[in-house]
Amino acid sequence: MRTGSTLLAATALIISLGSSVGALPKVSRVGKYLYTDSGNRFFIKGIGYQTQGIIVPGPDNVYNQPSTFVDNLADSAGCARDLPFLQKLGVNAIRAYSANSSLDHDACMSALSDAGIYVILDLTLPLNGSIDTTLPAWSTNTLDQYLRTIDTFEKYDNILAYNVGNEVVSPTATQSAPFIVAAARDIRSYLNSISSSALVGYAAIDGPSSFVDDLADYLACDHGSGGAALDLFGLNNYEWCGAAANTTFNGLNSRYADYPTAAYFSEFGSENCNPNPRLWTEVPVMFSTPMTDVWSGGSAFGYFHAISRGHEFGMAAVSADNTTVTTNGDFDNLAAAYNAVTFVNTPAKGSTSAPSLPACPSSSAGWPVSTKVPPTPDDAACGCLADALSCVFSPPTPDYMILVGDLIGVACGLADQVGGNCNDISANGATGVYGAVGMCDPTIKLSYVFSQYYELNHHAPTACNFSGNAVINTAADVAGAQGAASSCIPSPAVFTPSAPPVLIPGAGKKYNSTSSNGNSGAGVTSAPSGATGARGARGAWVGASAALGCVVGSALWTLV
Repeated sequence: MRTGSTLLAATALIISLGSSVGALPKVSRVGKYLYTDSGNRFFIKGIGYQTQGIIVPGPDNVYNQPSTFVDNLADSAGCARDLPFLQKLGVNAIRAYSANSSLDHDACMSALSDAGIYVILDLTLPLNGSIDTTLPAWSTNTLDQYLRTIDTFEKYDNILAYNVGNEVVSPTATQSAPFIVAAARDIRSYLNSISSSALVGYAAIDGPSSFVDDLADYLACDHGSGGAALDLFGLNNYEWCGAAANTTFNGLNSRYADYPTAAYFSEFGSENCNPNPRLWTEVPVMFSTPMTDVWSGGSAFGYFHAISRGHEFGMAAVSADNTTVTTNGDFDNLAAAYNAVTFVNTPAKGSTSAPSLPACPSSSAGWPVSTKVPPTPDDAACGCLADALSCVFSPPTPDYMILVGDLIGVACGLADQVGGNCNDISANGATGVYGAVGMCDPTIKLSYVFSQYYELNHHAPTACNFSGNAVINTAADVAGAQGAASSCIPSPAVFTPSAPPVLIPGAGKKYNSTSSNGNSGAGVTSAPSGATGARGARGAWVGASAALGCVVGSALWTLV
């Protein structure tokens, strides 16, 4: 164990680096390889760089996902503290798993750039800020969150790639795959529209070869947009353990010999072997032929202490006052391995041809996934619908998103009892059937089902209450919820998304409403400031839904 530099020394270094000149070269994908503008092969020699958030285990968190996150890229002092160690490791890239688009990242991103370090940035946030594994949707709130993050980071020259998901699709839950493709397609389209050179990536969980290969082919095949949306297929692979044989990756290598897009190990570094520390003997194999004929490097996991699947990872312990770093044997061994790497420079950029795209895997018992993917989420259409609905979600507290999933379950069950259904808000990646309202923010979906139930009960005021979480909108479209959906969202389509709505705290409007106790004109009700209206306040809804959880429940509540 060794204690690292003090924050003062690190700050001095980061200031000196800030005076260096020259922007990092752009990295692009040509066929299945990455190249810099000068024509040199580019390999990711990276490390995961994200403080692990709080994990609340339980039946609703079977994958042990963190509920919170720390935006390390907004922590200028932390970056100054860690940068000398990242340089000592010899990395040319870090992978960050979440970032808050509202914070200032200038100091850290600039320092990393000056040190020659690129950033692979996951666009996701914990809980409802990503595509869900078991109840997936590609909706306006998630798209807008992704675009806000892109708009925040696009000014930096060291953004290498944006990941649209991490381990979303699993061997036992594959129906989220079409939503990943839709996200990659729309993010690629948006990046093209703003002339961005950033790559679009996805980090896949490892598993049975049949599952991993079907997923990889599914992400690389043409789903009707003229080519694959994905530039960078990442595999979180931990099969190399300790001083494994140099042939360990041979099977994987042969399986991906003809893969048409760039691929890398988005995580590696098994903790299954004892004794510690990790030896990292896979590094020289990964960065030499024949691996380099197929793969473009990898990102070791990880810099900070983390617990995953019962194992403790990490190679840098931060002191209680956050000023110093103590590294361990994992760090020493990885630094030795990384700094001994010499990149190959073949094949030459000019001699590279684009491989043929694979056929999209057909739906089967082992891969129950439709080749039809969801449409592009449409802010304007969903905003139009929100304005037209008759019974609108209006929670009594700003911390409302935790209620949304349960309330959707309640409302769907009640609507079913009176002849309605939730088909319009559904999205099924197994069948390829996507309801027109399924692309909207969860709060708009909820208001849609509220309105359907209210209308099927002949607009009885008590049918728009839902334990005090709903309010009647007397300015609603007379055609009703389904009529409004047909008018506002006549034909969901694929298009290039535009910049997301600006979040304006306190924006919103009061509904000209009748209180749900039936007293016309009495008790005109509005949702919390910044969380009402539709188009004007929907941005505030989006911000909240990106930060808080939403799990669909099935229990029926008793209306009060």
